[in-house]
Amino acid sequence: MDPIRNPYAPGAGQRPPELAGRNEQLEQFNVVLERVARGRPERSLVLTGLRGVGKTVLLNTLRSAAVRKGWGTGKMEARPDQSLRRPLSSALHQAVRELGHPSADDVDHVLGVIRSFAQREAGPNAKLREQWSPGIEAPAVRGRADSGDVEIDLVELLTDVGGLAADVGKGVGVFIDEMQDLGPDDVSAMCAACHEISQSGLPVIVVGAGLPHLPAVLSASKSYSERLFSYQRIDRLERDAADRALAAPASEEEAEFEAAALDEMYSATGGYPYFIQAYGKTVWDQAPRSPITIEDVKVAAPEAERELAVGFFGSRYERATPAERDYLRAMADAAVELGADDIGTVATADVATFLNKKPQSLSPARDALMKKGLIYSGERGRIAFTVPHFGRYLRQQG
Repeated sequence: MDPIRNPYAPGAGQRPPELAGRNEQLEQFNVVLERVARGRPERSLVLTGLRGVGKTVLLNTLRSAAVRKGWGTGKMEARPDQSLRRPLSSALHQAVRELGHPSADDVDHVLGVIRSFAQREAGPNAKLREQWSPGIEAPAVRGRADSGDVEIDLVELLTDVGGLAADVGKGVGVFIDEMQDLGPDDVSAMCAACHEISQSGLPVIVVGAGLPHLPAVLSASKSYSERLFSYQRIDRLERDAADRALAAPASEEEAEFEAAALDEMYSATGGYPYFIQAYGKTVWDQAPRSPITIEDVKVAAPEAERELAVGFFGSRYERATPAERDYLRAMADAAVELGADDIGTVATADVATFLNKKPQSLSPARDALMKKGLIYSGERGRIAFTVPHFGRYLRQQG
């Protein structure tokens, strides 16, 4: 089939041609936008799920919905080795610009507060760093969001941004990807700021996306975070949605899948959106004609697996040290031995048993893998892969 007309998009964070199975989240977010616009109280939102389920795609789609409502929006990606001050300041700078300019003085004041927040170092000897600003020409506002205590500063910052949004009758949405990678102080500050703006009724919401243990990260920071956010678990697609993700784009190109081919595709992909796009692209390129048959899928499957092994699994595996790779393989073996699947959890004690070592001696490898985002711990003493089918990949490597 013509590769130029191939409709599938297996890129990281790239929106698929058919965003299937996410109507519930989109409808709920539209309700949030409407309630905030009418001055009704509403919670911020947290999306959680494994890698490859489309969290970033959904985050971007929700942001687009806010933009269509006239909101000011900004997006950042959290990193474990970076304070949120600079990336959040850049995101809020963009959000303020999108709000419009009802009053130059009011806008300059808020931009100055953003600049102060961005330039302030943390610690008892906090001071302004004049050499950096997120493209803001307005002078830093002294005495606002510049204490050096990120919790105090973030509350003041979002309060001022929310006040500006209220003045123009709009809202502000802050979209944070990989939210679990925020540092402990930044997580605490974000929870406190969301709590404050919720109580004050300001039109600001935070939409975060992260791995399955993100709710535990937030709860460990502030006990009230369980009531502060609306949590939505993003999972693999149900069968009908997975079929639609394949069939609808093909139909747009005047092609179709036979029913048996769709059966085989769901068996191979498990309904995970990234895998659906990866298989869809490879099968389309290798199928000689429409309709796509089960034989076409079986012929193309090895190539799809090879591409996933390099680009999706292998790139992550290569980040691990030899000791960390041993730990990952032991996790995969333990999951099979104990009857868990590749997205189930295993006990750290069982991993130690497979490696014939004491659990304490494996803590450095486990902690490093968690920091690299390859595994996560949703409950004490148990761990799981952040990537679906990763255990299968490891076992195939021998």
